[in-house]
Amino acid sequence: MKLSKNVSLSVEILAANKLRTFLSVIGVVVGIASVILMVSAGQGAQKQILDRIRNMGTNLIVVNAGQTQIIAGRQRQMSTVTTLVSEDAAAIARECPSVASVAPYVTKKLTVRWEGETANTNVMGIAASGFVIRNIEPARGEFFTDEESRALKRVAVVGQTVVKNLFGETSPIGLTIRLGSVPFEVIGVTLPKGIDQNGADLDDIIIVPIGTAMRRLLNVTYVQSIYVQAKDTRSMGKAESEIRDLLRARHRLREKPDDFTIQNQETLLATERETSQSMTFLIGGVAGISLLVGGVGILAVMLISIRERRGEIGLRRALGARRSDIRLQFLIESILLAGSGGAIGVIIGVCGAYGLSVLGYWNTLISWPSIFMALTFSAAIGVFFGIYPASRAASLEPIESLRAE
Repeated sequence: MKLSKNVSLSVEILAANKLRTFLSVIGVVVGIASVILMVSAGQGAQKQILDRIRNMGTNLIVVNAGQTQIIAGRQRQMSTVTTLVSEDAAAIARECPSVASVAPYVTKKLTVRWEGETANTNVMGIAASGFVIRNIEPARGEFFTDEESRALKRVAVVGQTVVKNLFGETSPIGLTIRLGSVPFEVIGVTLPKGIDQNGADLDDIIIVPIGTAMRRLLNVTYVQSIYVQAKDTRSMGKAESEIRDLLRARHRLREKPDDFTIQNQETLLATERETSQSMTFLIGGVAGISLLVGGVGILAVMLISIRERRGEIGLRRALGARRSDIRLQFLIESILLAGSGGAIGVIIGVCGAYGLSVLGYWNTLISWPSIFMALTFSAAIGVFFGIYPASRAASLEPIESLRAE
């Protein structure tokens, strides 16, 4: 019998038992839809996290004072360390050939006031070069310069969240705010930056010159961190090594452990990518279990179908059908069941992923390779769970089958 006739006959048989066909494919439908939906959600989250890390800056290296650890998903400094100073940043810019730009910074949460409005926000003191290193761009107004920082000018650049919470619809440019008891003139507003990889709002910030922050706001002689921009991506590792050697020599550590932590953006990207991929594979694996359950359902339905169609099998064998014809017939039915379930599952999964993204519940990223793999896997399930029933049907003897009928 030609393959096309086998396929046509299989379609007719499956269509004649609509409820059984539906129940047998529902497991595959749920499995495929779950795999696509979960993988799309996982890859969407992975892309979002990686974009946030890249949004921190280009070729970025961060030198933190003291040792840091990840606690509850956020990086935290274990103790206050005062050995990292602005002079270290100047030395890195001067003596490390692989470094393009440097910006020391300090930060603290302070109360900001404007007229009758009050808010608690993050105040960052940073060198003017930090705007370029961190990819911070102006939406309105302008940014301060290194000269204004050296002159201890009381000027500030505010984020979009601060504008919303403090000024509402009023333009903040030229207005005077108070950080603690110190007045600052707002000279600029940053473009939105969104959320960082730790979930912190990057727009809930006020940026002031580092000299002003250290002398007039915090009264400290040390910095918390130094942003470093390597000359290019290939120089990241070399720049990190140069910075470590320089700081160890300047801090006279000799045999002592580092009193600072260096984070390479490429390492952070690789770590986040690996973590996200592992989670995506885990979620996809859990969803894939339902595919196996669907395969078992197909196996059970095919075995029941053989019992009901023993007379048909015996009649076809008596009329000259070979064992291979019977085997192929039932194998095609199994593949059609799994394949149709896979196709329906793909439609539901893709629509669900798009729906989550459009409605704003989750940023999803449709993975077409995963769709292809899901369809291939569903067809493979049809073959795997169809081999045994097909072989069993082919092994029936014509006389016994007709007699049973």
